[in-house]
Amino acid sequence: MPEFILQLLQNDFVKLTIALLITFPIAYDREKSTQIMGLRTYPLVALATCGYVLISFTFIDANDSSAQARIVQGILAGIGFIGGAAILKKEDRVKGTATAASVWATGAIGIAAAYARYDIAIFLALAVFIILHWFPALKDNFFEDNE
Repeated sequence: MPEFILQLLQNDFVKLTIALLITFPIAYDREKSTQIMGLRTYPLVALATCGYVLISFTFIDANDSSAQARIVQGILAGIGFIGGAAILKKEDRVKGTATAASVWATGAIGIAAAYARYDIAIFLALAVFIILHWFPALKDNFFEDNE
């Protein structure tokens, strides 16, 4: 059992907080536009993925990249099931794929925060927000002649 170390607690708290906070713009946007998944789901996915990776650090050697990869693989597979619940098929249309993909990307944000790759976490959060917020209008304008 690892010793309680204040520095470790502070370090983990920062990582968890970053994972949580940078997903709020995505969560707010999804809540407003889809009302399927939003203010609760996205922060929870980022927080949980960050937490799972941080917990794994207590029993996986830092140099064992194979074991770390298996943890990340399992987390992302699990998130795929959550995202799959957002995908709905109605007649010849499929809806919810962007929501599913964004939930999956939010898992990557949490993982990046756990590994202290804040540059990646912030970039992912910005990219997901921009794609979800501004691309629908672009898509509508670009493909309006096809419908």
